[in-house]
Amino acid sequence: MHIILHQPEIPQNTGNIGRTCVATGSSLHLIEPLGFRLDEKLLKRAGMDYWEHLDLHRYMNFQEFTQLHPGAKIWYATTKAHRAYTEVEFGADDYIMFGKESAGIPEEILVEHEESCIRIPMLPQIRSLNLSNSVAIVLYEALRQQNLAGLEMEGALHRLHWQGAQDL
Repeated sequence: MHIILHQPEIPQNTGNIGRTCVATGSSLHLIEPLGFRLDEKLLKRAGMDYWEHLDLHRYMNFQEFTQLHPGAKIWYATTKAHRAYTEVEFGADDYIMFGKESAGIPEEILVEHEESCIRIPMLPQIRSLNLSNSVAIVLYEALRQQNLAGLEMEGALHRLHWQGAQDL
């Protein structure tokens, strides 16, 4: 899977999203301008020591992205969409795009791709969810539809053992 952030503004959100991308084997695509520098402490702190393992790509603008990825299937996550993210079928190589924290994806992009716009349902008095939470919600649904392929499905305790594990 691929996550696109269009002009992200808050380094902690992008750091958290980068960490989620590493955890899921997803690529992160950043479309400039960014509201921070990639060497910023807050970005690195949120991404922890995982940032160095991130498959990261940067683009000067959305036009450069589309030129370098012709034919890419892009889902546009926006509060303005008519259908929920749970109503679409994600492909393993799809891109999911999210806009900047203060304004979302520009409407000039959205109107060109109405059929690919998706939303996270929420109560009407809420404008939007946190960007990193939104990415996690939609990305994990897309991965669930791919049967969580390649992701570790079992965990282990560090010091103790699960009671049922002794019987295995």
